[in-house]
Amino acid sequence: MSLFDIFDTGTAATGELVPSRYALRIGEIEVLVVSDGVLPLPTAMLAHNADPATRAAWFDEMFLPPEAFDWPLNVVVVRSDGKTILIDAGLGLDPDLHLPRAGQLIMRLKSAGIDLASIADVVLTHMHMDHIGGLLVDGVKERLPPDLRIHVAAAEVNFWESPDFSRANMPPGFPDALRSAAKRFQNEYESHFQQFDDKQEVAPGVIVSRTGGHTPGHSVVRIASGNDRLMFAGDAVFPVGFEHPDWQNGFEHDPEEAARVRIQLMQELAANGELLVATHLPFPSIGRVAVDGDVFRWVPVFWHY
Repeated sequence: MSLFDIFDTGTAATGELVPSRYALRIGEIEVLVVSDGVLPLPTAMLAHNADPATRAAWFDEMFLPPEAFDWPLNVVVVRSDGKTILIDAGLGLDPDLHLPRAGQLIMRLKSAGIDLASIADVVLTHMHMDHIGGLLVDGVKERLPPDLRIHVAAAEVNFWESPDFSRANMPPGFPDALRSAAKRFQNEYESHFQQFDDKQEVAPGVIVSRTGGHTPGHSVVRIASGNDRLMFAGDAVFPVGFEHPDWQNGFEHDPEEAARVRIQLMQELAANGELLVATHLPFPSIGRVAVDGDVFRWVPVFWHY
């Protein structure tokens, strides 16, 4: 089944009132953006180094509540050269964190007609729990192929052996949850890891490259076919990062390096006009980056129906 065949099932089959998946082509490569739901967090998490009044003004200008913000969670499925590739795996189910509107990925893959047994490769931008948790849901591992390959930067694997959160600024409970999820993930899936230092070709036109910053092994995935290009930027880019690329995210393990990476990627995107998808931009998170004076501007695409 082509990823484009999922339109035949529609959202009515799931009982959902809003769309949660969006398909597009990058040349000959099929791309499906899937929403894993939303993750409510304090607004300070998007810019803990910003003046509170300035931060509140930005949220007010965006017609967003000042205290808590629903972070979107986006995952990408790619089909290239007959291979189905999952890029990140969503939050999964962590009842201790009380996040009922997140962790929807496995249900939504099923409703899209994507069999877990068909996934040949998983690419991880990093190992925060909202990027690996879907693979920790009960019964998922048994449905994945036994020769599954999980592509992750070696620096990321090394970091989670003894994670240092001294420069992060997270709400209570999250550091322990992150450690627990990463440890469990390594215990269950380490034999499937395909570690790389700088970059790795996963399939024709699908290359994962380490950027660092957000975490030591944070990576982006570039998809290219013909004249079309798309970057899945993981957690390198957040909604506030266009107008305020220097604002620091509470989950960043090296905030200054994360800002440098963010600016470099957005300069690159603005120069070449390629499409951008990121984990925490509003679904379906597809757009381009424009230069706006000394900062940047997010330009969402018009949906193709």
